[in-house]
Amino acid sequence: MKRSIVVLSVLALAAVLITVGCQKKVTETIKIGVAGAHSGDLASYGLPSVNAAKLVVEGVNAKGGINGRMIELFIEDDQCKPEVATNTASKLVSDNVVAVIGHICSGATKAALGIYKDSKIVTVSPSATTPTLTQSGEYPNFFRTIAPDDAQAKLATMFIKDKLGIKILAVLHDKGDYGKGFAELVKQYAEAEGIQVVLFEGVNPGAPDYSAIVNKIGNSGATAVVWGGYHPEASKLVQQMKDKGMDLPFISDDGVKDQTFIDVAGKYAEGVYATGPMDTSANPMAIKAAADHKAKFGDDPGAFFLNAYAATQAVVNAIQKAGSTDFEAVSKALRSEYVETTLGKISFDARGDVIGFGFSVYQVQNGKYAELK
Repeated sequence: MKRSIVVLSVLALAAVLITVGCQKKVTETIKIGVAGAHSGDLASYGLPSVNAAKLVVEGVNAKGGINGRMIELFIEDDQCKPEVATNTASKLVSDNVVAVIGHICSGATKAALGIYKDSKIVTVSPSATTPTLTQSGEYPNFFRTIAPDDAQAKLATMFIKDKLGIKILAVLHDKGDYGKGFAELVKQYAEAEGIQVVLFEGVNPGAPDYSAIVNKIGNSGATAVVWGGYHPEASKLVQQMKDKGMDLPFISDDGVKDQTFIDVAGKYAEGVYATGPMDTSANPMAIKAAADHKAKFGDDPGAFFLNAYAATQAVVNAIQKAGSTDFEAVSKALRSEYVETTLGKISFDARGDVIGFGFSVYQVQNGKYAELK
């Protein structure tokens, strides 16, 4: 009799342990990383992505999570520096994240992607636009909710030719993966359209003075300037050009299509053109996301907020449709499933580029970027 009791007790204890173990497995959080510039000059590009991910995850968790599992965010700052991004990626891998929203800058993204690929971690960037990130086929784990630079470079070039009527162009860049890549594509497309590129040169980011390059622009005979890079250098360039009486059309990329550029450049920003993600602010989901941001964080969302919101929505949807966090299953769902987002109804092609969303041209008018139709 005693032996039977002992056996029954052991079996009961085993059943309890199995039940507890199963409960622990089911209730374990789904870990998602958010990586980008959260400090420094380019924080205005990265922090909106953090806020977007927080809002999406807050909403999902309030409804019971994904299949009963809550989502937990792991937020890491790479300052948009490739050498920091590798450490950021390694940290997120050690945190056992199953997906990453980010990175923000193309150079930092490229530095981190190999680490994520080796660990089979899905990575969805709201803003990394260098074409080779998807077109090389090197990173099957990479997706983005923004069109690549060749799309915005082509758009900028045709705008310069057809709308501005420019025939002589100066093209500058910041020597980085993103800025130089955009500039090279504009030069290529411009020359193919019969536009003469009389100056093509890189400048050092963070320099206090760009008078030497401004003088070169003045001596080149260019009737417009294209800038490939980010807002800190763009604000200095337009100011120093206008201070020298050079009121030339200044055309840039989505690295300048940010309110921070206008705030820093002040009156000198007026009239500047920049390509950027299409305006989907009239989308009901985007309206709600912006209102939720204002309510939670006290101000309007910044650059790439809607792209990051959509990236997080896409990841959540893929995990739900896959029924797991398995890399292959989630990747397949991202490429095969459409999802309603703040950008509209989107999916991703075989390369990882977004389907259903593109670029527009904007101009600073009365202190705000206005989309040009």
